[in-house]
Amino acid sequence: MPTTPEEPEDGAQTRLEDRETVRLPIQRRPARGKGPARRPARRAPLALAATVTTLWAALVSLVPTLVVVWLLHAVDSSGAPAGQVLRLGLAGWLLAHWVPLQTGLGPISLAPLGLTAVAVWRVSRAGVHTARAIGARARPRNARWSPWPALRAALSIGVVYGLCGALAATIAGHKGVDVSVVRAGLTLAVFGLLAGALGAFTEARGVARLAVRMPAVLRDATRTGAVTALLILGAGAAVTGMAVAFSGGDASQIIDDYHTGIAGQVGLVVVCAFFAPNVATWAASYVVGPGFQIGTETSISAAEVSVGPLPAVPLLAGLPTTPATGWAPLLLGLPLAAALIAGWLLARRTLRDGAERGWVALLGGAALAGPVTGVLLALVSVAASGSIGGEGLADVGPHSGAVGFVAMLMTSIGTLLATTATKLALRAKKERG
Repeated sequence: MPTTPEEPEDGAQTRLEDRETVRLPIQRRPARGKGPARRPARRAPLALAATVTTLWAALVSLVPTLVVVWLLHAVDSSGAPAGQVLRLGLAGWLLAHWVPLQTGLGPISLAPLGLTAVAVWRVSRAGVHTARAIGARARPRNARWSPWPALRAALSIGVVYGLCGALAATIAGHKGVDVSVVRAGLTLAVFGLLAGALGAFTEARGVARLAVRMPAVLRDATRTGAVTALLILGAGAAVTGMAVAFSGGDASQIIDDYHTGIAGQVGLVVVCAFFAPNVATWAASYVVGPGFQIGTETSISAAEVSVGPLPAVPLLAGLPTTPATGWAPLLLGLPLAAALIAGWLLARRTLRDGAERGWVALLGGAALAGPVTGVLLALVSVAASGSIGGEGLADVGPHSGAVGFVAMLMTSIGTLLATTATKLALRAKKERG
């Protein structure tokens, strides 16, 4: 039995079980037979929660832009003052939210989707934390779920983010760069509202409720179409990586031609990383078929390639110079392969859920996956398009309408074939077993 010295001077020891005990606070009952009184949960004010989380989200997505601007000044070995770095960084941050910039070279509206993805992630997390701070998920017992708390959180984030955009446009405007304050405020308000709503409704379980109440056919179509779109974009990213790797010498020469030090080279590489999702989307449009264009003189597709003057960007070193020949036409089968994989997953998922669906429900979900994929790829193609200068480079990006239409047809055909074959194979296996 463990002991503890009570009076070391006389060597006396006392057993722990003989020591006096006291009631813990949880054991103190206000009345016999009743549990401890529940204290009401303390909630943060909506304005405070939205302001803190949104400002943090804006800061996290702004810091990489400031670092890149500071590194790029090593290209011309100019020691730029902090004010100029801040203005250019804010301009690049606004560009990532699809706010066009008016420069001496012409309008620039091609958003770096890598930085855009960071901004969407952080603002959606701001929606999660704001909704959690105001208790959007909690509701009284036996009360119906209400979307209003999550919607209030999203609206508050949109307001704060719009004010951040207007302030950033005011600071970013200087000699050589002009930004519309009104357009910046409205654009970032909509951006914050949509991204914040995604996080807020996810935290409040609104997205899960919508998925449960959605008809099974639409739920299967949405999931399968989204999987197909992601697989096609992944194929585009893989093609981009292989093309740049095969043209690594040219890409390295472009970087060396800037005659900068290590800092400038790191800045150029990070800029290429910011625009890598754009180029991956262009490559996806190439494997789908319609292709993309870089200005008025450069148009690239599997059937026709016309290359004109291009910006000195390492990512563009891997652009094809001739139509697809040899093994290259096999790349056009990647979207169909993605649709086959998504259709196979659809049929397997219905079997795993335990309730095998009939032919009409299964094939209906497979057929409707085509429009979902087409819409998603068309939207991503629009997001990856813009201008990077004057008249010659005023239109850069994929042919979004054609990409969406062709992807819709290929996805519908591939998913229908894969689900039919998988269902027949699983049924035959079940009958044999």
